[in-house]
Amino acid sequence: MSSHRVAMLGGMNNRALFIKLAILAVVSLLLCAVLAQIDGLVNERQARQQEAQQSVVQSQAGPQTLLGPLLLRHCKETWSPSKDSVQTRGFAAVLPPTQLQVGGRVSPDPRHRGLFKINSYAGKLTIAARWDDFERLNPPAENAGGRVECGDVIAMFSTSDARGLRDVELKRDGRPLAVKPGTLNDAYPAGLHAVIAMPRSGEALELSLAVEVVGTQRLAVVPAAGSTAVNLQSSWQHPSFGGRFLPAEREVSEAGFSARWQVSELASRAAADAAQGKAELDTLAVDLMDPVNPYVMSDRAIKYGLMFIALTFVTVGLTEVLTGRRVHPVQYLLVGLALSLFFLLLLSLSEHLPFVTSYLIAAGAAAAVLTQYAAAMLGGWLRGLAFGGGIALLYGALYVLLSREQTALVIGAVLLFGVLAAVMTLTRRLDWYRLGGGGAQE
Repeated sequence: MSSHRVAMLGGMNNRALFIKLAILAVVSLLLCAVLAQIDGLVNERQARQQEAQQSVVQSQAGPQTLLGPLLLRHCKETWSPSKDSVQTRGFAAVLPPTQLQVGGRVSPDPRHRGLFKINSYAGKLTIAARWDDFERLNPPAENAGGRVECGDVIAMFSTSDARGLRDVELKRDGRPLAVKPGTLNDAYPAGLHAVIAMPRSGEALELSLAVEVVGTQRLAVVPAAGSTAVNLQSSWQHPSFGGRFLPAEREVSEAGFSARWQVSELASRAAADAAQGKAELDTLAVDLMDPVNPYVMSDRAIKYGLMFIALTFVTVGLTEVLTGRRVHPVQYLLVGLALSLFFLLLLSLSEHLPFVTSYLIAAGAAAAVLTQYAAAMLGGWLRGLAFGGGIALLYGALYVLLSREQTALVIGAVLLFGVLAAVMTLTRRLDWYRLGGGGAQE
């Protein structure tokens, strides 16, 4: 065969290779569009879950933040800056307790809106507060010649959503007090209050409050006292502790959790800020979180979708090179679609089944379909089983990436490096010039 004929055939082979690579690039873009559509569906379902949560919040009660009891007294100062004028100012004197103890149990009470489960709770709490000094309830005048007059002493208890108050009993020295809605505090209006008599000089005041409070997902307590101790128990197995203070002691098991917080006014300005009516207050909190959010996990899985498709295409292409078996771009497309629809199957199943079960079903179905298809595509069941086993390993690696969020980067990097090393090892003796039809390099 003449050199001209060889060169022409080599050019035709190169052209065919470039055309196939271009087609595969278009196939990859189409698969990216499919993954983007599935990711959009995940985001849509997440938005609907948030709408369902807002529906529960609007019809029941939202996350609860508890403040108090506090003592409140409305005062008015009158003074005369000149002979012909009289000025007045109204203000509120707020006194946090010296000691505050909160204890009780938070019982999960999940609500459902269609497919979506919303974590709500019913908490039965006992709150004990003690005051030893009442000087701040008799504030001095701030202006020369001023005279201060104050009203009744009010014990107030505030919550972020008063609709969640189910049953309340406020006692002083074991005697029930008449409780009325609202706090009479403009800064923290939602809650309840009761009028009490001013303690005698040198006498301590102790109030106890038994309250059943309902809320959604989060329960927080403001440590507005000289010393605050909070003890909570629950049957919820997956708490997330937040706020400004973590528990001093906590125990989480299959039976639930117990946690104890201890906060002093040396560590928190909550008492001073509450007395001043500030909006942002320190809290200690617990969230009833789901261990696995199917939408978050599906979204994270889709982010690895393109890497999966690329690794699979590399495997198929490598099989083409090493065995001489030709694979049509349409077959690449079908394999990529099977890999992409795995994520849609995972999303749909996880709305009805536990995520691990959904993942096993979706991965098993995808691996089974790709195994039988690869057996025909690559020319033999042995190759098909090897290909399906590789896909199963990829799904196993993906689950590890999803479940090990803190080490996902290093696992992914090691996985990619291992794949590259395997490809380089398998093709280290391959003559790429002869493969492209251009002849061996001189």
